[in-house]
Amino acid sequence: MNRPAPRRVPVLYAMSATCAAIGALLWVRGGSSAPPMRYADYLAADGYTSSAWRVWSRAVPDERLGLYLVVAGIALAVAARVISVRRG
Repeated sequence: MNRPAPRRVPVLYAMSATCAAIGALLWVRGGSSAPPMRYADYLAADGYTSSAWRVWSRAVPDERLGLYLVVAGIALAVAARVISVRRG
């Protein structure tokens, strides 16, 4: 008799995807500190201001926090896969 899939697995996959997506965005944000230099972007340079808002703290840069979140997302995905294989 087949057991129903545990409800934890979709929740872990959702948490994994969220962590990985936010981590990737932070990683890209931390790596691209210079304003873009295309002509169309140059025209809009008056509206461009780099964000001084810190996501985490001054001790942990956005790039590193993003990398940590990507790794946490991968670890959660692996944990969800292990749980689904053991229960299945």
